[in-house]
Amino acid sequence: MSVYETAVSRYFAAWNAADPAARDKAVAAAWTEDATYTDPLAEVGGHAGLAAAIAGAQEQFPGFEFRLLGAVDGHHDTARFTWELVAPDGSAPVQGFDVVTLAEDGRIRTVLGFLDRVPG
Repeated sequence: MSVYETAVSRYFAAWNAADPAARDKAVAAAWTEDATYTDPLAEVGGHAGLAAAIAGAQEQFPGFEFRLLGAVDGHHDTARFTWELVAPDGSAPVQGFDVVTLAEDGRIRTVLGFLDRVPG
């Protein structure tokens, strides 16, 4: 697995961790302490801010799971990937893509997220 695929795998593990303690551990494994996350609906930083944003998404979409859609593409310290948010019934009402920059240790420093499909 490439450094980009590993980082994205950890990213999804954090977004899909429902238990608060497991989420905190997954966030720390995926992101640097000073990491930032920005998308059209959120702008947060640090492990506490990231964990809170993830918890908020899980509250809004209970039982849903973030999944990678396609391959991870990366060069230098930057990767991009497409994802979907899958409902328990298998539908995917939300889709987007993210661009991440990585620190030297392979954890994420920044996320710039884009929403391609959202419910009305």
